[in-house]
Amino acid sequence: MCGRMTQRTDPATIAASFGAELRGEGLDAFVPRYNVAPTDPVLVVLRRDDTRVVTQVRWGLIPPWAVKASEGARMFNARSETVATSPAFRSSFAKRRCIVPSDGFYEWDKVSGSRQPYLCRPPEGGLLAMAGVWSAWKDPESGLWVPCAAVITAPANGRIGTIHDRMPVLLPRERWEAWLDPALPDPGEASAILSPAPDDVLELVPVSRAVNNVRNDGPALIEPVDPEAADARPTGGSGRGRRAVAAEPETAQGRLFDDPPGGG
Repeated sequence: MCGRMTQRTDPATIAASFGAELRGEGLDAFVPRYNVAPTDPVLVVLRRDDTRVVTQVRWGLIPPWAVKASEGARMFNARSETVATSPAFRSSFAKRRCIVPSDGFYEWDKVSGSRQPYLCRPPEGGLLAMAGVWSAWKDPESGLWVPCAAVITAPANGRIGTIHDRMPVLLPRERWEAWLDPALPDPGEASAILSPAPDDVLELVPVSRAVNNVRNDGPALIEPVDPEAADARPTGGSGRGRRAVAAEPETAQGRLFDDPPGGG
């Protein structure tokens, strides 16, 4: 199983789109990414000191009881049905909600069994505002705090449901403020926000199976292909030289929008 998304929009543009400030390390070194995987750094929008900020965190929420950061490697999703009660996510859901901005996410055809990857993106371009939760885990060895986050998923809408049974919760602009408010008085109000997006919010674009390998990156990964001719060979993407979570990248990452074992 594989799970990926893209973050191609630069932090300054994201900040302008969400009425936020830039804060934190690593933002100056941003480069567009076409194959973001769990444990990678991701940009998020959250509230700090009554201000919306764009910052960078590790993708995969590390639970407070974890001894090592790797224990959060598979907690990159939280189910909308259980995020409010799951031990791993409930504290973050109550007061540390965030938005994960993305230009699109990849999903693999689960319905037909073809394993063809699709890029799920806005038809007219622009950013998706994926609902998330964040936390900060203290490394017991170094004493350093590691900010981290997970994407919240819900049952798929009709369009995504043609290839997969779940999708990220996509927040419309009018719900951003309530979602990011850590003082939201009624937890049920936050839960009510977690519903599938309308069918017309996304289009499905078949792309190369090169995206299956986390080491591949580059704009060629989002180019449309003929599903009958798509293969796993890179088509101009550049290798990042990074190590996958495990030796078999197609099975180690888990699907981007499936709930992790032991999670919500």
